Amino acid sequence: MTEKPQGGEPGDDSAAEEAVLKAAEEAVAGAGADELAAAKRELAERTGDLQRLQAEYQNYRKRVERDRLTVREIAVSNILEALIPVLDDIGRAREHGEVTGGFKSVSDNLETVVAKLGLQQFGKEGEPFDPTLHEALMHSYSSDVTEDTCVQILQPGYRIGERIIRPAMVAVAEPQPGTQSTAAPDADSSDSDKADGATES
Repeated sequence: MTEKPQGGEPGDDSAAEEAVLKAAEEAVAGAGADELAAAKRELAERTGDLQRLQAEYQNYRKRVERDRLTVREIAVSNILEALIPVLDDIGRAREHGEVTGGFKSVSDNLETVVAKLGLQQFGKEGEPFDPTLHEALMHSYSSDVTEDTCVQILQPGYRIGERIIRPAMVAVAEPQPGTQSTAAPDADSSDSDKADGATES
């Protein structure tokens, strides 16, 4: 008679298999959780890299656009500065009545184009003298003014936006010396005369 191998009942084998399977599932689940966490970290890193790259690209685009506008402004400014002597000649010709016919059309078109490009002429007779805008070439005194005033524009000034390309060349008149202060001493002397008369009486 053969002996049965020692061990548990037949049901013990299935319980062991279940335990092994459960341990394997837990190991796989643990490994899967680690891989998932690693994948999430890598995704966060790649997302951060992409956001930094996008921010750098946007800054680059803004810098390129700003540089492009600066280069354009410098180029336009240089061209307009070179045209100022031509505009001076046109102005002198207009003062002498020589801007007629086809030349008038050309000069008008040129002045329109430079105005569209931002060149502005300034300097008018009667405006207050401003050393940041005007350059005084002549000086005189006048009883008709109450402050330093541009009484003659010898050459107009030009600017582009707030930048002065050339100051206006002007003749300046300032108030006649003593015209504002003469009235006050007379009044003072008359008051003192009255006071003296009062004390004598």
